[in-house]
Amino acid sequence: MTMIDLKQIASVAESKLLTDAQVYTPEPRDRRNPNAWDALYFDTAIPVDPIAKAYMIRDLRSWTRAYLLLPIKLIANVLLALIMTVKRLLPFQFSNYVVMHRSAAWFLKHFASPEACYLIVRHICLGSNIVNFLIENGPDPAIESSKLYPRTVEDLAENAFLEHDIILYNFVLDYSKAQRENPNWLQQVHQNGLSYQSIQPITLNIDLTRRSWLQVLDLESAIELFKVFYSLCLTSDEFERAVLSLEFDENFGCYISQLTGDYGWNHVITNRNPLAPDSSFGSARRLLMHGIISEYLHYYLELKKLSTIAAESSARQSHQ
Repeated sequence: MTMIDLKQIASVAESKLLTDAQVYTPEPRDRRNPNAWDALYFDTAIPVDPIAKAYMIRDLRSWTRAYLLLPIKLIANVLLALIMTVKRLLPFQFSNYVVMHRSAAWFLKHFASPEACYLIVRHICLGSNIVNFLIENGPDPAIESSKLYPRTVEDLAENAFLEHDIILYNFVLDYSKAQRENPNWLQQVHQNGLSYQSIQPITLNIDLTRRSWLQVLDLESAIELFKVFYSLCLTSDEFERAVLSLEFDENFGCYISQLTGDYGWNHVITNRNPLAPDSSFGSARRLLMHGIISEYLHYYLELKKLSTIAAESSARQSHQ
């Protein structure tokens, strides 16, 4: 990425922070006692959608994260160990997707904070945008695109989590096959230029101004609790597949860098090495990181789209 690109990205990121400042209210500035959360929000070293970033910081500042996350994590991992052991020993496997997804939607709606719900529903949509971007610029644009765009927590009850994983794996298999069958595809894409049509704004219908007194759980605490139920409602192989999917963040970063020719930002991807997967007991933390990495990746594409539009507009004006 050139220095001009970096300046454009920094400028766009800063303007969006100012435009959407109403979602985050900084504390009065005290140079002898600077606020860490304000510094984290206004820093643009790693560009992130400012509205999503504001909700992330609200979530990080939750009292449940400060006081309940550690005991929740301990209890969840003990239960997870029991469930995984029993299910491996049983001579049969069982699953119930309907119960799992309806329970997840009910649990999130009644116990997770609105910020956590917003970030979870938004993540499913980001994943669809990223997959569709890779398809429209990939070796075979005829690969089936993702149509999974929930708008509310209730929409998650329609097998959203399972479909999210299935879409990811089918895309990887279809994309790899198409690469093998079209060895010159990348040169053709670079000649034609990238299309950013799939990088569309995410529209959600989640009320963040109202919450009951039970809607207090931060995102990571909610994930820790739900991973236990997730492991119970899936077969052992399905749960293992879901956990392994978190390691594909590095692959998706490489897919996009291959298209853009820019590998300079890949260091922000921390879920790595799918051939050396981590333990299932750390899956909640890696899922949290997966959500953050998806935010990084999608906003990177948003900024590339804006940069491309600006360059095309400048080129048209210069020819007039």
